[in-house]
Amino acid sequence: MSYPGYPPTGYPPFPGYPPAGQESSFPPSGQYPYPSGFPPMGGGAYPQVPSSGYPGAGGYPAPGGYPAPGGYPGAPQPGGAPSYPGGQGFGVPPGGAGFSGYPQPPSQSYGGGPAQVPLPGGFPGGQMPSQYPGGQPTYPSQINTDSFSSYPVFSPVSLDYSSEPATVTQVTQGTIRPAANFDAIRDAEILRKAMKGFGTDEQAIVDVVANRSNDQRQKIKAAFKTSYGKDLIKDLKSELSGNMEELILALFMPPTYYDAWSLRKAMQGAGTQERVLIEILCTRTNQEIREIVRCYQSEFGRDLEKDIRSDTSGHFERLLVSMCQGNRDENQSINHQMAQEDAQRLYQAGEGRLGTDESCFNMILATRSFPQLRATMEAYSRMANRDLLSSVSREFSGYVESGLKTILQCALNRPAFFAERLYYAMKGAGTDDSTLVRIVVTRSEIDLVQIKQMFAQMYQKTLGTMIAGDTSGDYRRLLLAIVGQ
Repeated sequence: MSYPGYPPTGYPPFPGYPPAGQESSFPPSGQYPYPSGFPPMGGGAYPQVPSSGYPGAGGYPAPGGYPAPGGYPGAPQPGGAPSYPGGQGFGVPPGGAGFSGYPQPPSQSYGGGPAQVPLPGGFPGGQMPSQYPGGQPTYPSQINTDSFSSYPVFSPVSLDYSSEPATVTQVTQGTIRPAANFDAIRDAEILRKAMKGFGTDEQAIVDVVANRSNDQRQKIKAAFKTSYGKDLIKDLKSELSGNMEELILALFMPPTYYDAWSLRKAMQGAGTQERVLIEILCTRTNQEIREIVRCYQSEFGRDLEKDIRSDTSGHFERLLVSMCQGNRDENQSINHQMAQEDAQRLYQAGEGRLGTDESCFNMILATRSFPQLRATMEAYSRMANRDLLSSVSREFSGYVESGLKTILQCALNRPAFFAERLYYAMKGAGTDDSTLVRIVVTRSEIDLVQIKQMFAQMYQKTLGTMIAGDTSGDYRRLLLAIVGQ
């Protein structure tokens, strides 16, 4: 599961995280799982930010990029269960926005290191290689800009209040890029031969789908139907099964449809997969959320907000309803006076009183831009002598706590959030394959390079190594191809 961050003296440990009974998805109590640790009070450093550019969301559509209601082929009837797309395509999403970097204490420069952090199978003794000449951090008056891709386009802000925010640079940092010399008809023929006759040539399928962008996969689906009069998705479903089928079909869904489908699946039937709702709704940009809401309505004939209200309750329901409005401020500038005032309001709503004013936390965390939230977290740390994340743990519990902390963690370091989600999807007995598939697929053209780098820093092992140990067969081969192993 990257954002320029701010604690001036470092972030303290994270007491009370996660809520009781949710250890399988979140780090153990007392720490956010950075091997080098979030810096203790009074010093320390965050993991070094991958300094190469952060990706532009190659797979997310610009406004209007998805078809009008009813335009996705194979859509179920209103109220029906979400199904894998069965038609030739669900629209071809154009390129989208990007977003920015990772928290650094004031004593470190942002993004000044080499273009890539090498990813061996763990760093000897858990020590990370220095990103600075001579191993010493610089003391910049302004943080360099390396924008992440994926969500709200924001610039890292200088920790020096006298300087202006850095400008935004968008560079794709996904592990999957559009293939050169792409020929949709040729690829359709390769897939047809792989599925024809006795048995299935899974390696041929892996070679095609793992090396084409989502936009190119939509063109392959259309070319397949044009050339053979058959539906590629139906053919694939008839030849594959289990996790391999889920992974292949996810790769052939356009990003917005896949998010909408995942949300519907999470709320369908008995029980609700709250962590899926949090993962999607608390990490997407305004534009992406609005596209998801429209797609959810056109594909499933349902209102996303109404489904959220019927499947959740209390302050968690209110937070998700706020998120699905897609109205977060995305202004790049920082209002430091507002950051001080918001920090004071959050303190008075939580640590500074008996009980908790939950609506105050909801309002600030749901409306402020990510750069503004980082400035607020830094101001809160100075004022309260504890970080805002630990205060949220003390004041909230359950899924509303998880949702609020997801917003703050993404404001600080979005790739670290997804790296943590991937780690706990594979840690221990069994594997949460749906989470593994969803994150690898949705981030593959956005910031999976950064997620891999943060994973290695946080857990002293590569993402590929852990995937290889937790999966098998063609499913493992395709996952490793996507992550670039």
